[in-house]
Amino acid sequence: MADNTKILTAEQEAQLRKPMDDYVGAVQAKIDALRKDGTDRVVEIQDALDNLKRDRIYTAQEKKDRAAQLGAELKKAKEAEAQSKGQIAKLIADAESYLKAHFNDYYQAVKASCKLEVVQAKAKYSEAVAQLKKDHQEILAKLTDHHEIKDEKYVYKNRLFDAKMQLAKDLQDIKDRRHGALDHKYHLIDLLRMSKFTPAQSIAQRWENYRYTFSLRNFLLRNGLYLAIAIIFILLCIITPIVKGGIQLLTVNNILNILQQASPRMFLALGVAGLIMLAGTDLSIGRMVGMGMTAATIIMHNGINTGGVFGHIFDFTGMPVVGRVILALVVCIILCTIFTTIAGFFTAKFKMHPFISTMANMLVIFGLVTYATKGVSFGGIESSIHDMIMPRWNGFPVIILWAVAAVAIVWFIWNKTTFGKNLYAVGGNPEAAAVSGISVFAVTVGAFIMAGILYGFGSWLECIRMFGSGSASYGQGWEMDAIAACVVGGVSFTGGIGKISGVVTGVFIFTALTYSLTTLGIDANLQFVFSGIIILVAVTLDCLKYVQKK
Repeated sequence: MADNTKILTAEQEAQLRKPMDDYVGAVQAKIDALRKDGTDRVVEIQDALDNLKRDRIYTAQEKKDRAAQLGAELKKAKEAEAQSKGQIAKLIADAESYLKAHFNDYYQAVKASCKLEVVQAKAKYSEAVAQLKKDHQEILAKLTDHHEIKDEKYVYKNRLFDAKMQLAKDLQDIKDRRHGALDHKYHLIDLLRMSKFTPAQSIAQRWENYRYTFSLRNFLLRNGLYLAIAIIFILLCIITPIVKGGIQLLTVNNILNILQQASPRMFLALGVAGLIMLAGTDLSIGRMVGMGMTAATIIMHNGINTGGVFGHIFDFTGMPVVGRVILALVVCIILCTIFTTIAGFFTAKFKMHPFISTMANMLVIFGLVTYATKGVSFGGIESSIHDMIMPRWNGFPVIILWAVAAVAIVWFIWNKTTFGKNLYAVGGNPEAAAVSGISVFAVTVGAFIMAGILYGFGSWLECIRMFGSGSASYGQGWEMDAIAACVVGGVSFTGGIGKISGVVTGVFIFTALTYSLTTLGIDANLQFVFSGIIILVAVTLDCLKYVQKK
């Protein structure tokens, strides 16, 4: 059993803390006296000035006179504040020095007490479990009826659960006591500094709060998949030089190649992330890419097109190159947005699941583009366009900056606009959002329109990156990559949960994994196996988080 003489009572802990409270309290009283005509008066006058601006009782002239009076008082208060600043700083330094010299004795005593309390709580739990087991066995020995035995086992199981919950409560109380003891130091400093902590104090507080709230189970639920993937990448970096004769995987050039390949896919993932946020999805992304690639290749084609659309041969060679590039982008965005808007309308108006509306889109798009173009590839685009849109600056591919811009814009829309807040609200609970005055129809269609714009931009970039070669079949399966990137990045299919940083992380993970496995020489079919396992684990963790939340 634990030595109870070393376990502090609340009164003993307060007695240990009293000298610090008294000393800091005395210093605080001096500081308050110095701040009375200075800092406190400045805050009071500034509040009065703010209230005066909103006050409609006074006339304009009265406001002007009152503001002038308050301005004079504010100047005087600031002078008093400046005069007392040095004394206050000295008093704060004195109080903090005292805390530094004496607080650790108090905290270590509380910490040691908490350790003993933990031992005592666990011993108490063990005794309770042993007693419950003994009583249970005695009761079972007296029973003969099957139903009574079953009932007794059920009661015993519940009592064990209650004992376990009591242990958890006791341990949490002990944890709270230790945290409260350490937090008391910052409470005193907060009074002295008026919540203006030094950087070191702010970092120390954040670290303590992180330790206090840390849960290994929650940490693994949030980050377990990322840790596993990181380990896989480390192993790949070790294995690749051995298997491939010294070829290094983790090089600057390889990283830039991964980022370059990920850039067009980033647009697709950002687009479908908004739909997943609404507890939906989009199965037509790959076909959107094929359609956009085909349209962009036709417009930016190197010379007259060799293939036709519904039998018509297009020739855009008479247009300036810049005009063709802009026209290709506009056409890609318009085409993709038309189809996403149609899917969004049916989803919002008729409560159709996005799985159905986007699957219909997928079939319609593929059928139309294949029929119109006879399924042929349209060759390459003007070579100068690639260097114009995505050149390399000292070896750095500018296409990455396009993706960075897209991430920044979508992050701003999600986090700093009314539409973004409504997106989270509708995704979390559409019924509650509707009651609060949010148009669920407008938000849903808006999310699909934004997705269409991003799909169009992404297909345009991919066309330029690949120097054309657009066809109806291009982009097949890309919808799975985009959706998987969002899921791995933490955008939940339950709706209303997700961050742009998670989407970015998911895109990089899948692109880097594909690139690494290809470099290692792993068969493309086996790469699907890795991707499938990652998706399965990601969704499992997401479901566990959802169940825990419920």
